[in-house]
Amino acid sequence: MNVAAQILASISSESEPKRSEMLELHRVMLQLMPNCTLWFLDGRDSHNRVVANPNIGYGNHVIKYADGTSKDFYQIGISANKTGISIYIFGIADKTYLPRTYAEKIGKAKVTGYCIKFKTLKEIHVEILQEAIRFAIEEENQS
Repeated sequence: MNVAAQILASISSESEPKRSEMLELHRVMLQLMPNCTLWFLDGRDSHNRVVANPNIGYGNHVIKYADGTSKDFYQIGISANKTGISIYIFGIADKTYLPRTYAEKIGKAKVTGYCIKFKTLKEIHVEILQEAIRFAIEEENQS
């Protein structure tokens, strides 16, 4: 199964209303990053044990570790979890930027240096989420 099919199968496995919200977020991401690399991480480790929630990723980002090694990864990720949805935003150098810029205006969400977590799309301002994602895309393109 190709990555796009894995993504749709994963989203389809969610119950409503999360399924519809994940489909909407997937549509938004494809609109913001139309020609990006798609990623799907099923949340399983090398022993096929579930260790995380599945993640859908968009774009490319290189994670650089303190020991000098690096790893290719997605730039923006979305993940459904028990309490809602998490949006992972990588590539913003200033880890205070997201909470400082968006925490007060995005709505009912927890905003950290690389994650925006919320219960439902109805509780956030999707246009502010899109603004944060666009900023990260622009910052990644400048590096």
